[in-house]
Amino acid sequence: MTSTTTPTAPTVPTTPTAPLTPAAPTASTTPSARTAPPSPTPTAPAPWADLVSAALLGTERRTPPVAVRSGQGAAAALLDAAAVSTVRRRAALRPAPAGERPAPAPADPRPSLPPAARRRLSLLLADRGGSGGSRRGTAPDLTELLPQWLAAAGELGYRAPEALLPALLDAARARTDLRPAALALAGPRALWLARLNDEWKFALRGTGRTTELPVGDDPEGVRQQWEEGLFAERVALLTALRRQDPQAGLALLASTWPTERAEDRLMFLDSLREDLSAADEPFLEQALSDRSRNVRSTAAELLSTLPGSALAARMAQRAHTCIGPDRTSGAPAIAVEAPHECDAGMQRDGVAPKPPSGRGERSWWLGQLVEATPLDGWRARFGGRDASAIVALPVGDDWRTELHDAWCRAAVRQRNADWARALLGAPGAPSQAADVSPAGSSRDLTKLLTVLPDEERAWWVAEFIAAHGLSDAFRMLGVCAVPWAEPLGGAVVDALDIARDAGSYPWSFSGVMGLAERCLDPAAADRLDMLTAVTDEPEGASPGSGGYWSEAFQRLVGTLRLRATMHAELTPPPTGNNPANAAASGGPTATGPGAGTDTGAGTGTGTSADHGPGPGPGNGPGASPDPGPGNDPGPGPGPGPGFRTGTPANTPVRATRQPLAP
Repeated sequence: MTSTTTPTAPTVPTTPTAPLTPAAPTASTTPSARTAPPSPTPTAPAPWADLVSAALLGTERRTPPVAVRSGQGAAAALLDAAAVSTVRRRAALRPAPAGERPAPAPADPRPSLPPAARRRLSLLLADRGGSGGSRRGTAPDLTELLPQWLAAAGELGYRAPEALLPALLDAARARTDLRPAALALAGPRALWLARLNDEWKFALRGTGRTTELPVGDDPEGVRQQWEEGLFAERVALLTALRRQDPQAGLALLASTWPTERAEDRLMFLDSLREDLSAADEPFLEQALSDRSRNVRSTAAELLSTLPGSALAARMAQRAHTCIGPDRTSGAPAIAVEAPHECDAGMQRDGVAPKPPSGRGERSWWLGQLVEATPLDGWRARFGGRDASAIVALPVGDDWRTELHDAWCRAAVRQRNADWARALLGAPGAPSQAADVSPAGSSRDLTKLLTVLPDEERAWWVAEFIAAHGLSDAFRMLGVCAVPWAEPLGGAVVDALDIARDAGSYPWSFSGVMGLAERCLDPAAADRLDMLTAVTDEPEGASPGSGGYWSEAFQRLVGTLRLRATMHAELTPPPTGNNPANAAASGGPTATGPGAGTDTGAGTGTGTSADHGPGPGPGNGPGASPDPGPGNDPGPGPGPGPGFRTGTPANTPVRATRQPLAP
């Protein structure tokens, strides 16, 4: 058995009947010539690298740096030492003199994983090294599927297997994006292990979304940890207290605010973003006079997200003075007169006086004023016009780009969907592709999309792809909800199919193909089988593009089916059991090899097309933990159409362009 992390060097256990030699023997010493010491004495720990070297070269060529008991061969002693080292590593203990026995690990009442899901997690953690960045071949990238597996298991309320906690913590240490989901699945026992291994100390920083206080509900304990705890512990404490009682958290922060360091004040202030309310305004107004510019800027940003705050009113008065209807023009238009100075009041309210390189002072000041101005106030300023009508007005003196960029930032900061919708415009408009990044613009349409509801966001991106292709849509796809809803999934597949038929350079779309593997609805796998064949390369196509596209689509189909199987393995049996009510009885029960096993031919009218030598219709996802691209898990009671690999007969077909047959 191997470990996912190089173990530390072992110490050899001592027994009264098998004393150890005081030092490792030399090359000329044979086991039979050794003399046992009068009393057992522990040897120095042998470095792991020395154990590996001795194992690779053989004990006959290199004497292993371990003590050999009477009647034991050198090879057996080497294997014993390696086993002890591995066990020590898995137990989160380093070789050291025995100390006080740690307190028992806390109980985790959540249900355990089904057997098939447990095996799947073990495979994902063992393969987390990835394929070295290569995107060739048809095998799914298990490294990219681990985050989805962790999220799904967490939503179902399972706990991680105790034996896999070390590997799970190692994975979370290596990838910060895994930490929230990994720690949530690991539960309280991960924190218990983290206190025994310095490499896992990150788990004590409170990266999860727990609402429980680290020290319970004891006010004195909260106060003591706030005053004496490490910075990471204090941040976790403040975050948890704000989620439980926002005003109590604010009072705790205010009690020590004057004595905190500037960098700590900035981090504490940033933790107020969650559950921010008008009750926080007095404290933030005081922070506007802080001696740190970064603290002042953050306080001003937080206040500007409160439309009724005094700072928002002051910013609106300044911005409305600079921007208004053009009274000199015959047609409705917007007139702009940027501020001529950045006075002390503006600076106190968070306006940075010095612009970045290449930016004019007046435009820099104007953008900050508009960004912090409540968007709802512009309706009255422009005669009752709504956001779309205001955005459509012409802007004088070439201020349009600067003004619209500032409105975009304000819409994102204030989470205003009406203004985001107006600034995004029609996705199929001929000029929309150029508006993604107009000359001299700093706007970010991807951030604007995050303000829209999930369904509307997916529709907008799908229409944009249908009109303008994938070249400008990669970042937009990254903010869409997973799995991609129709028509977004169909639009992406259509665009990839069109790119293949046009002979486009295939490696240019590897990023989009990777997103599709993680984000497409697994139910689309059967519909995509027709794209896996090698097609004739059109004239002028990149050499070998046909084979690459075939591999890419095979990998896509195989990954979608594997995702469906993974979710089916996590799904409780269709007997009414679920992790919520199974916790009372000790966990979910299963009658097959895994909770995701489908034992019947299905209860609905769905059918499944079998495009390969996979299991027949009576086999469910749980019966084949590792289906290949040609396996069809088949119908049956499963996790629902979002996770099924088969296509039900009554599933509506998307109305967008169908994939071209090879």
